[in-house]
Amino acid sequence: MAHIHKKMKKGRPYYYVRETARVDGKPRVVNQVYLGSPERLLEMATFTGNIERLQVQEYGSLLLADLIEKEIGFAGIVDEVVGRDEKKTVPSIGEYFLYAVYNRMIDARSKRALPEWYKNTAIQHIRPVRAESLSSRHYWRMWERIDENGLRQVAEKLFSKLAAYRKISSECFLFDTTNYYTYMASDSESELARRGKNKEGKNWLRQVGVALLVSRDEKLPLYYQEYEGNRHDSKLFFNILDSVVAAMRNRVGTQAGLTIVLDKGMNSEDNMAILDSYNDIHFITTYSTYYAEELIQVKADRFRVVETEKNRRLAELGREDDRLSAWRTTGEYWGRKRTVVVTYNPLTATKQRYNFEKKLLRIQDSLFVMQDNVRRQKPHWRSKEQVQLRYEEVCAQLHLPDDLYTVELSQDQTRLHMNFRKNHYRINRYIDRFGKNILITDNMDWPTDDIVRASLDRYIVEEAFRQSKDDDLVSLMPLRHWTDSKIRCHILTCIVALAYLRILQIRLAEAGVAITASKAMDSMRTLHSCLVWQPRKRNPQRLIEEPDKLQAQILKAFGLKIKGGVLQDA
Repeated sequence: MAHIHKKMKKGRPYYYVRETARVDGKPRVVNQVYLGSPERLLEMATFTGNIERLQVQEYGSLLLADLIEKEIGFAGIVDEVVGRDEKKTVPSIGEYFLYAVYNRMIDARSKRALPEWYKNTAIQHIRPVRAESLSSRHYWRMWERIDENGLRQVAEKLFSKLAAYRKISSECFLFDTTNYYTYMASDSESELARRGKNKEGKNWLRQVGVALLVSRDEKLPLYYQEYEGNRHDSKLFFNILDSVVAAMRNRVGTQAGLTIVLDKGMNSEDNMAILDSYNDIHFITTYSTYYAEELIQVKADRFRVVETEKNRRLAELGREDDRLSAWRTTGEYWGRKRTVVVTYNPLTATKQRYNFEKKLLRIQDSLFVMQDNVRRQKPHWRSKEQVQLRYEEVCAQLHLPDDLYTVELSQDQTRLHMNFRKNHYRINRYIDRFGKNILITDNMDWPTDDIVRASLDRYIVEEAFRQSKDDDLVSLMPLRHWTDSKIRCHILTCIVALAYLRILQIRLAEAGVAITASKAMDSMRTLHSCLVWQPRKRNPQRLIEEPDKLQAQILKAFGLKIKGGVLQDA
């Protein structure tokens, strides 16, 4: 049963609610809740049933974002570069960036929607600001005060701060590119927004490209570059290669034995020549199987299982046949002898074979329709050239070569005839590529397993890009900005949000909380604070709701806890 229990400490009474029960036949205290001093009890008694008004605000997620900012100080970096206005009536430029970063970390909204969003949060308690001052009009005015060079300086200082904060130890870096579409009108002037091959398939829209360099061990972004949407990856890499290498050296603080992991889109004679000119920089890149058929025709008995975490899990599940394997050789590429590793993934091969068979059936169905049109001598189906062109278009739409079927077109004195059959030799050669990937590196002394694992870790930067395209967190795309200067500011904001979310995940992992930053933010969004207005009291009282188990673990990772509705040091 429950009862009030009094304890005397230094002559003052303190009260508890105790719940007792019989355990093993003896009365024991099974639960105890601290109530406070007599004054606190009087306040609680007065408080009960005398609430004039309540206001519930989103608290936990904003608290997390602000805790990361206090450790990094991004707003201060911006103000250091741009300068802070002496008038304190409005936020500084750095604070404008920061409020946008917070929103991107939690629930990405347009600048027009920011004031309303912040009104429902505890921002006045965490980092006070007039929500009305965060309108899109104010953002455009403030962001006009920082130019491209200023943004470069801010990014450089930020990445240096991140490298020092986490003590970057990785000697391997991951580099990749992506693009983000925008609904910018065709007649709007822009050097960045151009039409190109969009990775979401929206080739009719203008797009902006972003290149990203990430440390392999810490998974932190340490360099980025926005670029024109129609520029090829290899040409971009050629232009920024010196900057990328400088970033790698500066972040680690060493010039010995650094490796950059690339995608095959960056391969070119010029780029590899530049990489070879650096004595301290090595590379691991992928290579197209279309240009090295001799490498993928190797018999399966030459492949050896690679030591990876996923392979270990598959072995524990009794799925040894699904494990990734590889074989190693050497070859001359880009004018020098390189190490070549060919990997084979049975799971990927199975998926590719399944999709390939479906596409082959679609080609066959199209060929039957074409054959019928030719037989019936329909208009536009009486010319060899036109029929052959239509067959090639069908293959191109399915991203398949046009030699998988042999199409025979013959013309006699009266009409055109068409026959077709599968080219089993070319089909089998094409199937041999499934599940296989070619890696080329100048790290001649690296073990095969290390080369494969480093290449597999390219998923880290790809994962960052996927996060940047998430509808809720970061949400760099679609770009709803119509000038290059605002696009650059928006991209920097999203890169900072990515970095902060990564730091959050690192902090949680170090505390033994193995969840993603996205899940942490989702959980903390449900931790609210409540403003309580009581009669005859001018200022409201702020209380924080009781955290659940996961929320308590997240707070503990930052050395905090909530007790009696108040945030305290753990």
